[in-house]
Order: sequence, then structure tokens, then C-alpha cells
Amino acid sequence: MTDHSNLSRPLAVPAGRASRLGRMGSLAAGVAGRMAVDGVRQLGQGRRPAARELLLTPANMRRIADELARMRGAAMKIGQLVSMDTGDVLAPELADIMARLRADADFMPPQQLRDVLDAAWGAGWRRRFARFDVRPIAAASIGQVHRAQLPDGTELAIKVQYPGIAHSIDSDVANIGRLIRLSGLMPEGFALDPYLDEARMQLKEEADYLAEAAHLEHFANLLQDDPHLTLPRLYAPLTSRKVLAMTFVPSDGIESVAGMPQETRDNVMCVLCNLMLRELFAFGTMQTDPNFANYRYDPVTGRVVLLDFGATRTVPRTLAEQMRALMQAGLGNDRADVANIVEMMGLVPETVAERFRTRILDMIMSVFAEIRAAPLLDLATSDLYRRLQREGEALAADGFVPPPMPMDLLYIQRKVAGMFLLASRLRARLPMAAFMTAYTDHA
Repeated sequence: MTDHSNLSRPLAVPAGRASRLGRMGSLAAGVAGRMAVDGVRQLGQGRRPAARELLLTPANMRRIADELARMRGAAMKIGQLVSMDTGDVLAPELADIMARLRADADFMPPQQLRDVLDAAWGAGWRRRFARFDVRPIAAASIGQVHRAQLPDGTELAIKVQYPGIAHSIDSDVANIGRLIRLSGLMPEGFALDPYLDEARMQLKEEADYLAEAAHLEHFANLLQDDPHLTLPRLYAPLTSRKVLAMTFVPSDGIESVAGMPQETRDNVMCVLCNLMLRELFAFGTMQTDPNFANYRYDPVTGRVVLLDFGATRTVPRTLAEQMRALMQAGLGNDRADVANIVEMMGLVPETVAERFRTRILDMIMSVFAEIRAAPLLDLATSDLYRRLQREGEALAADGFVPPPMPMDLLYIQRKVAGMFLLASRLRARLPMAAFMTAYTDHA
């Protein structure tokens, strides 16, 4: 794994709407200008350049990643979503550049941090602590995390929201939409606006740390007796809409598990996949952000540590039952039933042309065939993801334009895909058929 820690540096977050709009405009103009120059050069060499090739150059990708990392907020958050699986989509040099958006962001300089905390806690807030580390231990899209100690010795992790982030979401999302359209990466006719609207609403929810605090407490209560999972506990006296204080849980990044014995890798992913199914079928609420940074591992206790509940959503009961029925039909190799269920769910609506419906159903049935084939799904040797990716690319090349997906389903699909990617990264073996059966047999 590439170490990106040397890229993080103290840089003030552009907080005003005008400054953020100017930076996004400058980014779009700069990328467009570079695309034009590269296009003219290729034409001079007798080649007809494609917009995608002109955009996805190392220079452009580095510029985009650097600017989104500096902007933070919605700009970086959407960049993270785009880059979730770049290791399998982009050339290695481009994947390394975009991976910066999944690593630590730049962080606020001490003076800007002090201004934010003065506004949240009042002047003299340092007297509340025995120690407060000014340099963050993590920095991401919406806020950065600092370690601190109370006078009684309690260790805290304090997430501080970047200034201006909540107020800039609308303009950031609109500008990212313009950048995506400029790229030419979306198929003609693809309805981008519903996804941008949903991103806007979700980001506004994530920017409310009081809502995240409530989700954290809810999951802490649900999982308090689970011997395999650890969650931080909320520290309410220092928590507000812009600052979230919780107990500090010592742990390592989840990707550190990749170097551990097979049994450990398997156990970690079994815990996470089982949790995902419990969220879907038992809890009725799901943490839908599968960013690897939200999962950590405590090598002392062997527990998985769960962080960041800002993207928590309620799972509609109807959708959960449809997912349960889909699993039953897929495990039973009932193609006709699978076809009916995915149509009802809106995953493959009747508006999709028959030739595309057939191929999409083939993809879905291939997933269940792989799950049924052996007691353990071996993600170290399976080429299922690449086969699905190739077929998806072939569908796009043949003119398939994905219909708008129900947003609740989109978030569940995102979580499932994220768990699949993490399991592949850890080279885990999972008893997926047994897991699914446990939640379908007692329906």
C-alpha cells in the first residue's frame, strides 16, 4: 500500500463561498485548458483524442486530487466516492494519485483550528484539558480528528468540522457536477442530477455532528454486548453541531490486517459482513459509508473498531424484505424469481431493454453461482469482480444507460460493494452462503 502521509500538510480550508467558487472555477478552467493543449498535440500527431483520455492524464488527475484534498467538504467527499475502486479501474499511476482522496487530507493550520474551537467552546477552552494535540491524528473530507486528554486521564478523540463546509455544500456539489460533465465520463443520457441532489442531502446530514452523535449512541447500545466489535463512546459535554467528542480507541488501520494470518483476515471480514446483514435485517439502520478509514483493528483484543456514523440511514422494511427474497431466490438458483424481484426493487426496471435485462440478470446470477459453488468464497482467487467489471464496461460500450436507482437501494449497494472491495484487499475467505441462509431461513 502506498504511503500518502507525506502529502498531508497544514493548509487553511477555503471557508467563504466566493473563495471556494473561485477555486473550483480555476480548477475546471485549468483542467479544460490542459485537455485542450493535449488534444491539439495529439491531433498534430495524427491521432483523434477522446475526452476520457485527455482528462485521465497523470497531470490532470494530480491537479484534481490536490485541489479536492485542499477544498475538503463536499468536493473531497464526492472525489472519495469516485475513487473507491480506482485500483481496478485506472492505470496504477493514476490510482496512486486518486488514492490520496482516501488517505489523510491536508489539515487546518493551528490558528484556523483555534478560531473554530474558540467559536465552539469559547475562549480559554484549553483549560478543560490536561493535553490537546494540535496536530490531528486524522484528516478527512468534512473534519479532522485530534487526540486530547481530560484532567481525569480520559483519552478523547475530537472531530472538528472545517469552517464553512456546511454552508458550501450546495455550491460544491454543483461545481463537482460541472466537473463531471466536463470530463465526458458519464454516458450520454445518464441522469446525474438525482445523484447530485442525494449527495447534497447526505452531506448536509453528515455535517450535523449532533445527528452523528445520536447515531453513534444508537449503535453503541445495539452492539454493547458484541465480543467482536468496539465503538467509541460519546462525550456529550464537548459535543456540538460542529464538534464531536468521543473516547479514543487505540487501533490500527483495517488494511494492516492484510499482512496477518489467513484466519485473522477471515475472522475480521466475517465480523464485518455479518454486521452488514444485521444492519439490513435486524437493526433496520445501516452505516452506509464503506470508506476503509471507518474500520480499524485492535491487535491487542482482536476486535474490529467502528468509526464515523455520519452516513447512517434507516433501511425501509419493504426494501429489506425484497433483499431477503432476492437472496432466497438467488441461493435457490431461481432466475425467474430473481428477475421479478429486481424489477420490483427498481434495480432492473421494465423500462430496460430486453437485451440489456438478460445480460444484467446473467451478472446477478453469476454472483449467486459463485456464492453457491463452495462453502467459502475465496476473494484471494476469485475473479468475480473483474468479470462483473468487464461485463459492465461492455454494457456501457453497447449503449446501456443505467436508469435512476432508488436511493435507499443505492446506499445498500454501495455498502455491499465496499465490503466486497475490502474483503478482496484482505484476501479473505467468507462463508457467504451460510451467512445469507441464516437471514433467509427464519424469514
